[in-house]
Amino acid sequence: MTSTLPDLSTLQDETLRFAQELIRIPTVNTGDPRTIGDGEARAARYLQSLLEEVGYETEYAESAPGRGNLLARLRGSDPDRGALLVHAHLDVVPAAADDWTHPPFGGELHDGFLYGRGALDMKGFAGVLVAIARHFARSRTRPRRDLVFAFFADEEAGGVFGVRWLLRHRPHWFDGVTEAISEVGGFSVPLGAQRAYLVATAEKGIGRLVLTARGTAGHGSRPTADNAVTRIARAVDAIGSHTFPVIPTPAVEAFAERATALLGERVDLSTIDQHPDLLGTAGPLVAAALRNTVSPTIIQGGYKSNVIPGEARAEFDVRVLPGQEDALRREVEALLEPGIDIEWDRWVHPIEAPSSGPLLDVMAVAIAAEDEQGVVVPYLMPASTDNKHLASAGIAGYGFTPLRTDADFDAFGHFHAVDERVPVDALAFCAWVTERILRDA
Repeated sequence: MTSTLPDLSTLQDETLRFAQELIRIPTVNTGDPRTIGDGEARAARYLQSLLEEVGYETEYAESAPGRGNLLARLRGSDPDRGALLVHAHLDVVPAAADDWTHPPFGGELHDGFLYGRGALDMKGFAGVLVAIARHFARSRTRPRRDLVFAFFADEEAGGVFGVRWLLRHRPHWFDGVTEAISEVGGFSVPLGAQRAYLVATAEKGIGRLVLTARGTAGHGSRPTADNAVTRIARAVDAIGSHTFPVIPTPAVEAFAERATALLGERVDLSTIDQHPDLLGTAGPLVAAALRNTVSPTIIQGGYKSNVIPGEARAEFDVRVLPGQEDALRREVEALLEPGIDIEWDRWVHPIEAPSSGPLLDVMAVAIAAEDEQGVVVPYLMPASTDNKHLASAGIAGYGFTPLRTDADFDAFGHFHAVDERVPVDALAFCAWVTERILRDA
């Protein structure tokens, strides 16, 4: 790696400006292509202009009208090292403006915070990446490995018009890539006297379970022994009240080992979800990573109060740990009475990358350079990101967008929330740390 003296003040200023401008471009993803406009295309074209302004060659691709994706590659000094993909998604979930203190698409600054839909998820990090790419171009920095800067559409609805489309139609975008960095992780949480910056080395898989019960239809005045509504209600209760066992995974065990050392007391995975306060704001997140979960979300049956329907159905949100897909199916099906139709649908497999290695070592050094009390701690992320789709191409994905925040700021809690916001100084911290990581990885 070679570079001139870095201009971190410009890096910081541009990070904030680009994040604000991205928030002001509404890129709302409703999940329904008929209601999605051209926001992702506008956001990608905006970033394209910023990158080409400092000399990058970019590639732009629309998977459908208005669904823009963007890539730029910076060649490293060692072509034999695998390329590192750093990526952010440009779409955001909807926001009801009347519920917000400040306009969700205003990108406004108030009391040291940048407010707006996407401030954390994840236009703030998109601003960081473009600012770093421009900084490297101006300072003629040549990193050790190829860096691939990518900005994707449609993450919030499963990546159909983003990463999944690109893997089929633009596979060369990922040539030589072995590892990736994106959401969700890097937010500081207090553990003992230290600040732990959690890196997601694994993610739960996701899916949908649909159950259908059938029975004899008839008049409500003549009860039937095989009432479909009653049968589906028993099935929902059986699954909804079931306690799935704690299943330690490598990522969770690595977290427990580091947390035990930092806290000076043993973190017992078998009971930690009963005592989440021990881990502060990280407690609920870790608790959600200990078990498979199957949550009832929809129940349907009948169309008139005096008619016994012949069919009733229920849907469940499924989150499964790495290596547990077949076991989870067997465990759930054993809870059901005979005659219930079972459909496992929309299955996205869990992923797990190594919980130690050179890239995590670089992250740890970069954090320590900016925060002497900071340590990097692996964890399992109980939700889903674009890294899942990249795993199908053999790319090991990590969630690490480093933010140093006050102990009472729950960054995870601001995802998809009203008044989503990020501390301005934390965004600058993210730019400084990420710049070190990308230089030295």
